Amino acid sequence: MNSPAQASLEKTARRRAGMKLGWYIHASVYVAVNLLLVTIAWSQGRHWAVFPLLGWGLGLAIHGTVVFLLAGSGLHERLVERERRRLQAQQGPW
Repeated sequence: MNSPAQASLEKTARRRAGMKLGWYIHASVYVAVNLLLVTIAWSQGRHWAVFPLLGWGLGLAIHGTVVFLLAGSGLHERLVERERRRLQAQQGPW
């Protein structure tokens, strides 16, 4: 039988794994679409494909920062716990 601590750990592990998988999917789509755009642009002798590369690349970098640096560090869990304690203090004992 799973204890509540084990269930919580399992839930956290699944959530983090899902976030990482989401980033990997995002990165794969980024590479595939931008390869297509670069191929189209360069076949026409143009270089407009750099703009989607840079803009979407910035979004991918921010997504990666959130997934691998912020969520993995426990920052989110600490903030949630802080808010939970603050709200419980405001409501007082039942």
